[in-house]
Amino acid sequence: MANAPKTAAKQESNNGGSFFAQAAIIICFIVGFCVWKFVMGNPTNFVDNNPENAPNPGNYLGMVYHAGAIVPVLLGLFLMVWVFSVERFIVINKASGTGNVGNFVRKIQTLINGGNIDSAIAECDKQKGSVANVVKAGLLKYKSVSVDPEVNTEKAAIAIQKEIEETTALEMPMLEKNLNVIATLVSIGTLCGLLGTVTGMIKAFSALATGGAPDSAKLANGISEALINTATGIATSTFAIVLYNIFTAKIDKLTYSIDEAGFSIVQTYAANHK
Repeated sequence: MANAPKTAAKQESNNGGSFFAQAAIIICFIVGFCVWKFVMGNPTNFVDNNPENAPNPGNYLGMVYHAGAIVPVLLGLFLMVWVFSVERFIVINKASGTGNVGNFVRKIQTLINGGNIDSAIAECDKQKGSVANVVKAGLLKYKSVSVDPEVNTEKAAIAIQKEIEETTALEMPMLEKNLNVIATLVSIGTLCGLLGTVTGMIKAFSALATGGAPDSAKLANGISEALINTATGIATSTFAIVLYNIFTAKIDKLTYSIDEAGFSIVQTYAANHK
């Protein structure tokens, strides 16, 4: 029963994260379609104000509009990369706390080495965030086993370590949530761009296959569609993989800080209660 509040909080966080992901995906596709249909497909972008005609000279919005139905899908995927990246940036920065994580861990190590457990707990309350939550859980367990004469040093150290691991297991999923969406966009962006490339090349070769002289306008439109879809797909995948690696590195840094602080707590208890 002691873990019930933690489990409930984790379940609530999972539900909230799932709702955000579902809503964000739907909204991004809707916005992508609206941008393609009403911004890029605005009649003023085309000859004689007719979206069925060729784009006005030098009008790139009209050119992208004529790149086909894959464009709104790619726009939706591109928007998803940035929406989920902004969300992860906010969550991971919040998990880091109010101050520098490295300085916080060093301060905690100094305090617990000096036996100032209450001061270390107060520092955790100031720092806030996932790292501070894990460290605070370990310190509170440190205090509780220190005043329990029935718990020997070995069992106490194991209890502290277990408390740190359990709290870490509750905090880490929040940091990693939705990263799988960004990772998936790396592949989907490339594949959708490739699909647009194929459809564009089909149109281009269709223009070449006509009897007599090739239809130069259809040939140009087909090649343009292929290149625009390729470029958009590559851009989506590139940004997704770069941002995914950035967030992964940030999470690894937080994990290392938690491990470092947790090791210091356990080792200090073992050294002071021989």
